[in-house]
Amino acid sequence: MLLKTFGWSFAVTALGLVAAVFYGGWTAFGIVAILSVLEISLSFDNAVINAGILKKMNAFWQKIFLTIGVLIAVFGMRLVFPVVIVAVSAQLGPIEAVDLALTDKDRYQELVTDAHPSIAAFGGMFLLMIFLDFIFEDRDIKWLAWLERPLAKLGKVDMLSVCIALIVLLISSITFATNAHQHGGTHADKAETVLLAGIAGLITYMIVGGLSGFFEDKLEEEEEREHEAEEAAARAGKPKSAVALAGKAAFFMFLYLEVLDASFSFDGVIGAFAVTNDIVLMALGLGIGAMYVRSLTVYLVRQGTLDDYVYLEHGAHYAIGALAIILLVTIQYQIHELITGLVGVVLIGWSFWSSVRRNRALAATGGDGDQEKAEVSSGV
Repeated sequence: MLLKTFGWSFAVTALGLVAAVFYGGWTAFGIVAILSVLEISLSFDNAVINAGILKKMNAFWQKIFLTIGVLIAVFGMRLVFPVVIVAVSAQLGPIEAVDLALTDKDRYQELVTDAHPSIAAFGGMFLLMIFLDFIFEDRDIKWLAWLERPLAKLGKVDMLSVCIALIVLLISSITFATNAHQHGGTHADKAETVLLAGIAGLITYMIVGGLSGFFEDKLEEEEEREHEAEEAAARAGKPKSAVALAGKAAFFMFLYLEVLDASFSFDGVIGAFAVTNDIVLMALGLGIGAMYVRSLTVYLVRQGTLDDYVYLEHGAHYAIGALAIILLVTIQYQIHELITGLVGVVLIGWSFWSSVRRNRALAATGGDGDQEKAEVSSGV
C-alpha cells in the first residue's frame, strides 16, 4: 500500500537529489532536501483539504485531478512560476531569465538580489494574509489556546487582517526598505518599490481568495441541487441521476481544487525565495515536495484518516507566518537558509507531537474527552 501510493514520489526524490548533487554538490543537495520538507509541511493542510473534496468525486475525476493536476502543480506552478516571478521582478524576458539562470549564475544572482526587496514584499504580504486569516478565525480545535482564543475574538472585527497587513507593510517600508540589501553588500532606498510590491501581493491574495470562495459557493450550490434532486427522485420512486453527481458538481470540485492548489503552491514558491534564489534548486525541491503532497492526498483518501493529527494545519500556518516575517526582514538583512528552513520544520514537528499527545490522552479517556481536555493534553 505504502509503496504503491508513494512509489512515484520516492523515484522523483531519488532523481531530484542526484540531479542536485551533480548541479551544485552537497550544498545543493541540502537546499533541495530542505525545500522538499518545507513544501510538504506547508502543503500538508492542502493535502487534507484535497482529500476531503477528492473522496466525493467519482473515479474518472479523481484520475483527472491526479494526472492533469500533477502536471499543473509540478510543471506549471513549481517550474514555470518561479521563472515568471524572477522575470517580472528583474524586468527580464522569460527565456532570458532561464538562460541566465543556467549559463550565467553570477549575473542572474546579481539581478535576483537587486530584485529581492520587491519579491520579499510581494511574498511576505501574501503569506502574512494567509496566516492572519487563519489565526483570526474562530476554530473548534485550538492548538495554542492561550493565544488563539483572544485572537479569534479580535477576528470578529471586519477587515482586521487587511489592516494589520497594511500596517506591517508600512512599517517594513520605512524601516527595512529604506536601507535594502543589494548586490555587492551595498544598500539602497527601496521604500516605494516595497510598498507597491506589497500592495500587489495583498491584491493577489484577495483575488485568489475570491476565486476560491466563488468555486466553493458554486460547489455548495451544486451539492444542494443534487440533494434536492435525490429527494424528489426518492419521493417519485425513481433512481437518482448518476450523471449529475459526476458532472457539474465534479467539474466545479475540480476547478475549486485547482484554485486551491495554485494558492498553496504559490505560497510554497514565494517561501522558497527565503531559502534560495536559484530557480533550478527551487524547481527540484518544490517538484519533489509537490509529488509527496499528491501521494499524501491519495493516501488520506484511501485510509480515511484525515483527522488523526489535528494540530498539523495549525503548525503549517504558523510556519507560513514565520516565513512571512523572515521574508520582510530579508529586505535589509541576510538570513541563512538553514535557519529559515528549520523554523518551518520545528513548528511542524511541534504541532505533530502535540497531535500525538492529544490522541494518546483521548485514547486514555476512552475517546470521549471534550475539546478543553484535548487542549490541556496537548501541553499548550
